[in-house]
Amino acid sequence: MAESDTSLNLPALADLFVATALDAGAAILPYWRTDAPARSKSDGSPVTAADLAANRVILERLSRALPDIPIVSEEADAPAAAQGADNFILVDPLDGTKEFLKGAEEFTVNIALIRDGAPVCGVVFAPALGRIWAGWPDRARSGAIRVGATDPAEIAWTVIGCRAEADKPVAVVSRSHLDRETQDWIARKGCDASPSGSSIKFCLLAEGAADLYPRFGRTMEWDTAAGDAILRAAGGGTETVEGAPFVYGKSGDGYANPGFIARGKPKHG
Repeated sequence: MAESDTSLNLPALADLFVATALDAGAAILPYWRTDAPARSKSDGSPVTAADLAANRVILERLSRALPDIPIVSEEADAPAAAQGADNFILVDPLDGTKEFLKGAEEFTVNIALIRDGAPVCGVVFAPALGRIWAGWPDRARSGAIRVGATDPAEIAWTVIGCRAEADKPVAVVSRSHLDRETQDWIARKGCDASPSGSSIKFCLLAEGAADLYPRFGRTMEWDTAAGDAILRAAGGGTETVEGAPFVYGKSGDGYANPGFIARGKPKHG
C-alpha cells in the first residue's frame, strides 16, 4: 500500500492496522501471567519482552506495507522525528504494561494514523479481553473476537457511537495513575468514577459506556492517538484542559501530551 493510497482508502488502512494489531497481540499473550521480567526505561516506565516482541511485529509489517510513512513507536530505539510530516503512524505496542505485569486484562495494542495533526484512523486491540475497536471518519467499528485470534475475517463488527452525556456523567479514570487533581475534578463535576486501564478508556466513551475521560498527568501521543481516533469517529472528541484542540506531532518534549478531557456527545449534542 503506497502512501498515496492512504489518503483515499482509510478502510483499507484500518484493515491493515487490524491485522497487524492481531499479530502483535498473538506475540504478547505467551508472556502474559508468566512472571516475565521487566526493566525500567529512562523515564521510569517498565518494559518487558512482550512490549519488544509486539514492537518487532508491528514495525516489520507496517514498514513493509507503508515504506514512505514515518512510524513513531514507544519502543523504538530512536523514534522517528515525524514533526512536520503530513502523515505519520503512532504505535504503542503494549499500552498498560503495569496492568500487564499485574496479570490484569486491560492492556492493549495501539496503532493510529496522524494526518495534519489529527488522528484519522485508529485500532485498539485488547488481546486478553478478545476485543478490538477501529475507527476512522464517518465510521466506527467494534466487535468481539476469540482471545488469540489472528484472522481478521473472524471479527464480528458492530457499529458503535457515543451516547449523549448522562445527567450524572460516568467518568472513566486511570486504574494505575489516579491522582488528586482528577479526583477533585470528578467531585466538582458530580461524576461517577469508573476505573479502567490503558486506551480502553477512550473506547468505552466511543461505544457509549461512559461520558468523560479526564487526564491531568503525563501521557504520550502513542498512548492516546488510536483511542482518540476511534472516539472522534464515534462522535466524540478530545481537547486540552483549557479547551484548545488536541493535536499530534507536537514539537518538543518527545511527543508528550498536555492534560486533556475526552468526552462523548454533549447533553444536547
